[in-house]
Amino acid sequence: MIVRLFHGLASRARACVYRLRGVQIDGHCWLRAIEIPRQYTAIHLADGVQLDRGVVLLATGAPTGAKKIVIGRAAYINRATMIDASGRIEIGARCMIGPFCYLTDHDHSISPQGDAGSGPLFSKPTRLGERCWLGAHVTVLKGVTIGDGTVVGAGSVVTKSLPAGVIAVGNPARVLRQIAS
Repeated sequence: MIVRLFHGLASRARACVYRLRGVQIDGHCWLRAIEIPRQYTAIHLADGVQLDRGVVLLATGAPTGAKKIVIGRAAYINRATMIDASGRIEIGARCMIGPFCYLTDHDHSISPQGDAGSGPLFSKPTRLGERCWLGAHVTVLKGVTIGDGTVVGAGSVVTKSLPAGVIAVGNPARVLRQIAS
């Protein structure tokens, strides 16, 4: 019981610190040992969001004043997941994201003359609908929209948008079947 109390107080203290730094936090969020290295004002956490240990919310690129990472109500993001946004990543309400996932909305330009990563970033918004479930080690690339209620199997790489209410697996992720209603 004392351990739970300690974890609860630590979570509230982290939320207070991040609010003071500019993260928009609506209501109560459960924040374990997470990392937000910069651009605090580019992040919005809705009420009931739970971020487990090692989650990184990374807003990259030039500050724009807009929210780059938006996480919906009661979404749960498991350990060691990275959300890397230079434009915009939205995670819908009640989504569940497994451990060691990577979500991005951009990639680097390449040229034969320049160093790797020396060119500009190319961004396209990435969006997870409501009630999505990403298994462990899922990668979601730029410009992808995952429809409401879709499940993506562990280890999948999502390179193209997925419709609502399906199960998708593989690299690249392909629809396996419709979820029975």
